[in-house]
Amino acid sequence: MIFPTGCVDNMKDQKRLLACMVVYNTGPDTSLVLNRFPKERGFDILIVNDGSIDNTKEIIEKSGFNFVNHSKNRGVGAAMRTGIDYGLKNDYYAIAILAGNNKDDPCEIGKLFNPILNEDYDYVQGSRFLKGGRWDNLPVFRYIMVKLHAFLFYLLTGFKGTDALNGFRAYRLVLFKDNRINIWQEWLDRYELETYLHYKVIRLGYKVKEVPVSKIYPDNKKKKKYSHIRPIIDWWKILRPLLFLCFKLKK
Repeated sequence: MIFPTGCVDNMKDQKRLLACMVVYNTGPDTSLVLNRFPKERGFDILIVNDGSIDNTKEIIEKSGFNFVNHSKNRGVGAAMRTGIDYGLKNDYYAIAILAGNNKDDPCEIGKLFNPILNEDYDYVQGSRFLKGGRWDNLPVFRYIMVKLHAFLFYLLTGFKGTDALNGFRAYRLVLFKDNRINIWQEWLDRYELETYLHYKVIRLGYKVKEVPVSKIYPDNKKKKKYSHIRPIIDWWKILRPLLFLCFKLKK
């Protein structure tokens, strides 16, 4: 049976599921996301605070959810690894990753877990562009880059994905026991890890699927900073795993 919202029917096989929310200087948005989690759900929640220097740390410590604080900012890749490591050590079956900046909807986490539980997928990528997805207020430059990035992945892997830059996704944790997937390398600490994983999982022949999700950006009229990604510097970090892996410069 498919459950399209954040609730997951997980009682039949007792497979433990973990939603990992990565936060860094997300402040009030952190509270907004936490309040959006469904009251009834078939998954646990872990918050990884990647060295925030605003009031994010205080917000998550009062939330009642499990959390891990990095003493300094290490990067989104390092924060994801902390969540994955927690999931492996505590015998979870699958992990969903979402951001704490209120762009992702926690009530859609079930959309990511259901193909893993019910259809035996290994990796489920959320896509704002599939029918049923939303991408309100997406900046034009970001739209162009997401589309170009997806096309590049298609050329390199043959996978007709639409939104490989969306960090709202889920993995079966057994993936990280495959010796061919080494997420613990230091060069994957920041934006590299998401690209590395997307490429590796597809090229190694694991079962991959996209599902429609929402990715809502703040209203541009409010002049709110919509991303921590810096032009050129961070886009290079996003793209360089493709170069390194295609030319066998990294494993």
